[in-house]
Amino acid sequence: MDWIDMGGTKVLLLPVKGPQITTEADGNDVIGEAFSVEAELIAIPVERLGSSFLRLETRLAGTIFQKFVNYHLRCAIIGDIAPLLEGSKALRDFVRETNKGRSIWFVDDLDGLRAKLAREKA
Repeated sequence: MDWIDMGGTKVLLLPVKGPQITTEADGNDVIGEAFSVEAELIAIPVERLGSSFLRLETRLAGTIFQKFVNYHLRCAIIGDIAPLLEGSKALRDFVRETNKGRSIWFVDDLDGLRAKLAREKA
């Protein structure tokens, strides 16, 4: 599994191609991968999220994100989720609120993640 250093933060970067995260067990697998490389933050391409992941009524995102937080792992979802945001006020609110914190972020690309991490360290 690949990891990169982003300004002193060890980031597990999941590849775009790979199994989708569609169940709580899939989230557990990602946690295991993060621990195996001693990552502090997991960067997950939006393409790796199952179709129901960001449908908040399924509670899948909330359950998995909560596990990440419980294990002191931060997470960034990388990619364009604009079409999903257009159809869900709840998701728009969720993304806005999580992006204010330090645990779960939604960013357009790796440069956006680097910028958020740099602002945090400044």
